[in-house]
Amino acid sequence: MTSVSQGRSDVPEIDLTDSEVLRDPFAAYGAIRERSPLARLVIPGLGPVWVVMRYDDARAMLGDSRLEITSGSFTPPPGIPEDCLPYLRTMSDASPPEHLRLRRLVAPAFSPRRAADFRPRIEPIVERLLDDLTEDAKDGPIDLLERFARPLPMEVICELVGIPLADRPRWREYGATVAAGMGEGFSVALPGIVAGAKAAIARRHDTPGDDVVSDLVRVRAEDGDRLSDREMVSLVWHLVLAGQTPTNLIANAVGTLLTHPEQLALLRADPTLMPRAVEELIRWCGPVLLSIPRYAREDVSIQGTPIRTGEPVTAAIASANRDPRTFDDPDRLDLTRAGGPPGHLGFAHGPHFCLGAPLARIQTEVAIAALLRRYPDLTLALAPGELRHVPDPGTWRLPSLPVTL
Repeated sequence: MTSVSQGRSDVPEIDLTDSEVLRDPFAAYGAIRERSPLARLVIPGLGPVWVVMRYDDARAMLGDSRLEITSGSFTPPPGIPEDCLPYLRTMSDASPPEHLRLRRLVAPAFSPRRAADFRPRIEPIVERLLDDLTEDAKDGPIDLLERFARPLPMEVICELVGIPLADRPRWREYGATVAAGMGEGFSVALPGIVAGAKAAIARRHDTPGDDVVSDLVRVRAEDGDRLSDREMVSLVWHLVLAGQTPTNLIANAVGTLLTHPEQLALLRADPTLMPRAVEELIRWCGPVLLSIPRYAREDVSIQGTPIRTGEPVTAAIASANRDPRTFDDPDRLDLTRAGGPPGHLGFAHGPHFCLGAPLARIQTEVAIAALLRRYPDLTLALAPGELRHVPDPGTWRLPSLPVTL
């Protein structure tokens, strides 16, 4: 990641409170990217964070073992009960040897093949939610985010973890709370999630089923290593937290399709485009704007700029995924764009590539395919120019998605 020499003082800065950055991060980051491969984020209340702007550098940074995710990469909200704090430490902020061990043990339960096997259990969940949507829409436009995209991931997680049907309404409330951010309700929801995860694990010790918890209870490495119950509870918590990504991905994708009628028509005419379309939508309007910060274990250099030990570095995913050095005409949405490498960085890269990426892809494919099949007249219930995103510097997301079925 070394190249052109560049001093630390002439690196451009990006103010994350700037209205233009919040309104259109793709354009704001794109302008900086063409000026410099590296910038510094200015975050009120925190020190500056280095941000890598271009695809090749971002991919290299995300795979660089000298830059690691640590407990400093995550800031737990206040008010978390002390007995829940150990479960907040997940695989993501484990030390490299421990991270590798945990990843090796849990990866088979989240493989593309396991996700594909799970598709038949996602499809009826989607259909059931759409049945409710159809009933609600008799009174006029409905909010597709609130009524469909938000509840879907938690329903899938409940199925994945083996949460009893009687407990699922409470878990839906947990999911809505977690998806809303780390506010006051977050510290209230966490103890319930931890208690529910402990109960699910205890059940699967006694009565294994066809779910991820049962897979994890059964897994044992060749050397006899296996996950502890605490590690499994942490993983369930991590699933709840990271598993909310499809909420914003599905809402962004549907909103984008409805404002790009020519691309929507292509997809309606050829449903076999769906897997490729989902990859393009993740690239073009994925919810992740910035990667989880990494910290330098030693002095490193990115494009000739020295990054000192202990300094945080992030990748501007929104910028890298639209880098013209990697993608032809990157600001154009093209559902027929050829797949294969180089792929987008919407699920990161390297040791911390999103474990749940196969499941998120399948959820999104199933959700969009069912929407388009069941509602051929699906349209926005407002003018395309009125579709605004939440001014969130970390996540590209909609506050609502009003549609007419």
